[in-house]
Amino acid sequence: MLKGVNIALGITGSIAAVKVVELVHEFRRKGANVKGIITPNATNIIHPWAVEYATENEIIKGITGRVEHIELCGENGWADVLVIAPATANTIGKMAASIDDTCVTTCVTTAIGSKIPIVVAPAMHEPMAKHPGIIEAQEKLKLWGVNFAEPVMEEGKAKIADIDTIVVEVERAIDLKPLQGKHIIVTSGATHEKIDPVRMITNCSSGKTGEGVAIGCYIKGAKVSLVHNGGDIPYINTYQVENVEEMIENVINLSKEADGLISAAAIADYGTEPSKEKLKSGAEEIQLKLHRKPKLLDIIRKKFPDLVIIGFKAEVEEDRNLVIERSRELLNRARLSFVVANNANVIGLEKTRVEIVRRDSILEREGSKREIGLEIAEELSKEIKSQ
Repeated sequence: MLKGVNIALGITGSIAAVKVVELVHEFRRKGANVKGIITPNATNIIHPWAVEYATENEIIKGITGRVEHIELCGENGWADVLVIAPATANTIGKMAASIDDTCVTTCVTTAIGSKIPIVVAPAMHEPMAKHPGIIEAQEKLKLWGVNFAEPVMEEGKAKIADIDTIVVEVERAIDLKPLQGKHIIVTSGATHEKIDPVRMITNCSSGKTGEGVAIGCYIKGAKVSLVHNGGDIPYINTYQVENVEEMIENVINLSKEADGLISAAAIADYGTEPSKEKLKSGAEEIQLKLHRKPKLLDIIRKKFPDLVIIGFKAEVEEDRNLVIERSRELLNRARLSFVVANNANVIGLEKTRVEIVRRDSILEREGSKREIGLEIAEELSKEIKSQ
């Protein structure tokens, strides 16, 4: 997503500047080119040489006759996006007031005037983040189109967002955002069907593909609701569920105001009536009577006949034709827009290979689960647009 992208990185005087080198490395791992811009106060925290070493480019420490702000952030400048990380309360206030007394704030003013995307990662003490002027400044900047990687409130501090969050916000800022204004639901991971208070029936799904899809939809501009039993993602609305019934209930409620559903979860097909007490351990055999669980896709399709729905089909067979045949059976049964078919042997891995199966076409895709998530989000945007 960032391959060949030119990132101007503004660094201001927060202690979080110690993370800049790591951030630069992550940008470059994803294929971006980076040039640093640093305020005088930030040089007391991180040496300019460290930034030059990490970026392999000369750092800008002030504006000279070269008019560096125009070279970087002018209408025909080098930068595709300007990132301010970390951004102090002082710098955020100046940005909103159009005060240009450092090379960083001068680049911000230039970038706003040139309509270059900007991503800001605030870092400050919590009382400063709660100051009405700083809150107002951020709201004003958002109205101007500035994007924020929101900080994490911990230990009395508004700590800078984690590196992955900053990277995702940069990817979103430069994307064409075909899902802008759309609400997309994504289900992910396995469900846990209780046997007793401490045991359950589940499967091997890691939820990585579903999370990749959710992130892909967010990058493409959507408001995303992720229904799963995994962890929170800072920039995505997450709904924690345990079993099939909880997942269906949440998806029904969310679908009332949704534009699309991507059902990537490995939902249990069977469950049992759970014991209220822990079943005794030992050599004694225990027989469980399994009953079929309700099918999420069938229920949602019946309740929401016009909703764009994408399904997933994981099989263990190596016979490609059989996998495609079963995918089309699911596609027709639930009237899906397309089905993402893959082999169960990719569960838990970082990379995957999928086939996007429509009624009259098949697209083969291979890559990391994040990359595949972006592909699926793009294909979803086409389906929504064609409605």
